[in-house]
Formats: sequence, C-alpha cells, structure tokens
Amino acid sequence: MALTPSQTRVLELLRDPTSKAAKFSRVLDFLILPIVVFALIAAFHIHFMLTGGDWDFWVDWKDRQFWVTVTPIVMMILIAAVQAIFWVNFRLPIGATVMTLLLVIGEWASRYFGFFLWSHFPISLVWPASVIASGIFLDMVLMLTGSYMMTAIFGAIGFALLFPLQNWPILAPYRLPMQHQGELLSVADYIGFVFSRTSTPEYLRIIERGTLRTFGGHSTVIASFFSGFACMLIYFVWWHIGVFISNLGWQNNTLKRYMGFDRTDYVQKDEGLGTESVQ
Repeated sequence: MALTPSQTRVLELLRDPTSKAAKFSRVLDFLILPIVVFALIAAFHIHFMLTGGDWDFWVDWKDRQFWVTVTPIVMMILIAAVQAIFWVNFRLPIGATVMTLLLVIGEWASRYFGFFLWSHFPISLVWPASVIASGIFLDMVLMLTGSYMMTAIFGAIGFALLFPLQNWPILAPYRLPMQHQGELLSVADYIGFVFSRTSTPEYLRIIERGTLRTFGGHSTVIASFFSGFACMLIYFVWWHIGVFISNLGWQNNTLKRYMGFDRTDYVQKDEGLGTESVQ
C-alpha cells in the first residue's frame, strides 16, 4: 500500500519525540495501558473462575489431588498464549509472570470485595492460591533457552510442580487434625462446616478422600506430575494459538480514517507501517 503525502507526514511527526503528534501518541498509550491491564485481569479471572474456581474458592476444597491437578492446567491456557504474544512481538520473556501477577491481583480483589465484604465469608476460607513463582519459572526457562519447545517440556512441568510447593506454607495449618463432636477432621473441614455455602450439601466435602493415596501416600507428587504432563500438551497448543494471534496483521476497521488512512487502505502484514516509503 502506497502512503499518501499526509500519511507520510504523520509518520514523520510520530518519529520526532518533540512533536505534538508524538506527545499525543504517548498519552494515548498511557490511556490504553490500564484498559488492557483491566481486560487481561477480567479475562483471566473469569476463565479461571469458570474452569477451576471451586477448587480455589474454598480452603476445604484445596486437597492433594484435584486442586493441584486442575489449577495449573486451566491456568496454562491463557498464560501460554500471552507468553507467545510477548515473545513474538517484543522478545520479552515476561508473559507468564505478568499473567500470574494479574490473576493474583484479580483473585484477591474478588475474594476481598465479593466473598469477604459482600458475602461475609472469612478470608481464612476463601484465600486464593499463589502462582507467581510458577510464572517466573516459566519465563525463566523461555529466557534461558529461547525455545518454546524446551519451555513446553521443562517449563510447563516445573510450572505444575512449583504450584503445591509455593502454597504449602499457607495451606499447612489448615491440614492439622482436630476433634469435633467425636469426629476427626481437619481445620479446613471445620471451617467449611461452620460457613455453609450455596448448593449445600454439595459444597460440603471431606478433603483427602480418594484412591491416589494407594501410591504410598504421595498423592500430591503423583497429581503434580500428571498436571505437569497435561500442561506440556496445553502449552504447546496454546503457544501456537498465541503465535497465530500475533501474526494476524492489520485488519480493516472503521476507525482508520481518524488515524490518517483512507477507507480503502489496507496494510498487509509484510508492509508493516510503511516505513520503507518514509525513509
């Protein structure tokens, strides 16, 4: 697409940091940035709430089997795609760290304002899991290897294995046994019995019930390795989806006329911003 003289003039002004066009462009970037951050928080929070929410909403659902299995798997979907977008477009190995940090911020806001202040559940019942260390490890593997394949093999399985480790110091006190009215149960179970939730009695469950303990009692290890294997496959698929999104190029839209383009202009991916015409 050949640029018109007015379009060329706009690009030249944007290259001059002292011009009004460049200053307006920076202001626009600062206005768009919080919108993008809020959109990522909302998208990741809704996705996680609908897929793995129950296991992370309540402390009595944070067991050694399904919680450590489901949570890393459902998180890896958006994390892999966003990490690919950051790496392909900017060569920045920060996508996983950014997404896990935004998820923790969104989850704490939801638990505090929605569960604690609005529904009056105690924070000891609804605290969210921490996943920032897993995101840092995933980005570190991508930074050191520069290969999405190595990241899928080593980074994804490390992402899953680090999940129970970083949450164990918080969860350990709730695993202590106690006796209540002649019954032996954990502190987490007791908190869940005291604070009834919607869909009761479906939401009342004794944690640690299952068959994985037949593997010598190492149910968390077995579940984490299975989750890591699933994360490897999911990372591979969603990395390519993120790459596909990064390569979509320019699309026709009704707002281009406000940016100096004509209605019939269409920029191909290999043309970029038309810098060849300006130089």
